[in-house]
Amino acid sequence: MARFLLKRLFSATLTLFAVSVLTFLMFFALPRDPVSSICSKNCNPERLERVRDDLGLNDPLISQYAGYMKGIVTGRDLGSAQGGRCDAPCLGWSYVTNEAVSDTIARVLPVTLSIVIPAAILWLLLGVGLGMVSALRRGTWLDRAAIGFSLTGASLQLYFVGAVLLMIFVYNLRWLPVPSYTSLFENPAKWASGLALAWVSLAFLFSAIYARLSRAQMLETLSEDFVRTARAKGLAKPTVYGRHALRAAITPVVTIAGLDVGGALGGTVITETTFGIQGLGRTAVDAVRSGDLPTIMATVLIAAVFVVLANVLVDLLYATIDPRVRLR
Repeated sequence: MARFLLKRLFSATLTLFAVSVLTFLMFFALPRDPVSSICSKNCNPERLERVRDDLGLNDPLISQYAGYMKGIVTGRDLGSAQGGRCDAPCLGWSYVTNEAVSDTIARVLPVTLSIVIPAAILWLLLGVGLGMVSALRRGTWLDRAAIGFSLTGASLQLYFVGAVLLMIFVYNLRWLPVPSYTSLFENPAKWASGLALAWVSLAFLFSAIYARLSRAQMLETLSEDFVRTARAKGLAKPTVYGRHALRAAITPVVTIAGLDVGGALGGTVITETTFGIQGLGRTAVDAVRSGDLPTIMATVLIAAVFVVLANVLVDLLYATIDPRVRLR
């Protein structure tokens, strides 16, 4: 198992290195002046040249990339014009927000984590559970209700569902406050009430997809020979369905879940915009609009880290569910 984990971590490290190189080259090696985007509104030629010197843009590309990666690992000195010493992980300085990018990320990343992780738990429990029950009760009213639920959820958009939930529970019934973010460690109740609608919206839409996928996989698995053999041996239904059928049917769901959760952690733009919450997704969009290259680079790298780590986790879950994976 340790060897399997080391191989996956090595592959993940190479992937992140490739992403960092491509991202850096995309912004700093193209035939354009990145400083004009970083400092485009209030910069005269003298200030532009000073910004270029502060960022080290007159150095060779290899030196620039090495300095950027060194800042992420050990920190670096950004100069007096950029706040001085920047501790690791240093992601540069934003002339748009006039603060270290790492400070911006530290402020908005907990918001996105607080939205995605509870919502992912909800949509996995609801979607997989509903799909499995629907497959085991095929042809009954429960199966038809589950199919109707999944079709409804798959046909709706988050900005519509979010607006309806806001209208009902916030502005009409007044059961919940206007969505906002409060630290979990500061006030858990306010944290939950402020993000509840975002959780429900994401869970409703994603669980509909997972219900259909889980149902299809479970029906296919129930027709396999090993399940019929388990039944013929007289094993109890919980053992047949839970230990044998579910274990085989869950692997494709794990793959999709890893991609969805990793992508969502990289930024839930529509969710944050719908509920007026400033997380990593809205920060990335604002950076694109303002041409804030250091912040754009940081959000791209963070999104890549989440996707890669999610895939490593999926591989580990595969190895746990199916030990044959470790031999590959």
